[in-house]
Amino acid sequence: MILAILVVLGIYWSSEPDTFDVVAVTAELAPTDTSKITTGSYTTATVIATVETLLNKRGGYLSNDITPPSIWLDNIPNWEFGVLVQARDITRSMRNDFSRSQSQSTEDRDLIIAEPKFNFDHESWILPATESVYQEGIDALYGYLTRLQNPSNPDAQFYARADNLKDWLSQVEKRLGSLSQRLAASVGGIRFNTDLAGETDAVQSTETSQQLTVKTPWYEIDDVFYEARGASWALLHYLKAVELDFEPTLKKKNALVSVHQIIRELESTQQPLWSPMIMNGSGFGLFANHSLVMASYISRANAAVIDLRNLLEQG
Repeated sequence: MILAILVVLGIYWSSEPDTFDVVAVTAELAPTDTSKITTGSYTTATVIATVETLLNKRGGYLSNDITPPSIWLDNIPNWEFGVLVQARDITRSMRNDFSRSQSQSTEDRDLIIAEPKFNFDHESWILPATESVYQEGIDALYGYLTRLQNPSNPDAQFYARADNLKDWLSQVEKRLGSLSQRLAASVGGIRFNTDLAGETDAVQSTETSQQLTVKTPWYEIDDVFYEARGASWALLHYLKAVELDFEPTLKKKNALVSVHQIIRELESTQQPLWSPMIMNGSGFGLFANHSLVMASYISRANAAVIDLRNLLEQG
């Protein structure tokens, strides 16, 4: 009886959170009416909402649980890690770029606290627990958001410049590229080593083979899939927020359509998964390969990110 209850509870907790409305969340979290929302508030409120979702969704935060049924679950913990990596990247950009006018400017006092809090061990269950540390980071972001919304306190700023956005997108590009490669490796294959391509004098620490066999172990395939799904879920919301905060810059570069294309591809990664397990058929085999489908969407999103970065680099 107890085992049956734990199984049902595990299935219930394994449901991924739905997407949310970035505009509605910002209107709720920002301490003012929507007609006065300041630049940067959409991005900040969205980061808060995504990390709060990690802590408050069904079953709460599962990655550091050591009791049944959480200890038996791995799909949602990997989903949580995918979200967390994206939250870490954007808060780092907020601290180092978005909130600073130039390289010699001082860091924002709340972002100094928030950014390292989200880089705390995601599997710590006691002394301190991960949830309490991440909540401290959320509280710091709330402080930054409140100061952004206060016109009499101009020390909190969010600079929506093309160079700042381009730097964050370079991180996004690397993350998506890595995920698409790991997803595609579900079927394995031999690849040429291109680590030093493009520069004849380039060197590396140790010699590697000219051809590499790349294959994700069968027991990690679903882990990579759900990590990619979580990362895409978070990035989908961040791009919707960035579209609003950087709208004048994107319009000037005629780059809004590129943002829309990235969002569309990421929305496709969130389609309902009807199979009870992640299928790993061969590329043209009889059965589906969910990892290759996900890799396709992420690769197209990454190509659109590269196009967007190129547009932002143009005068």
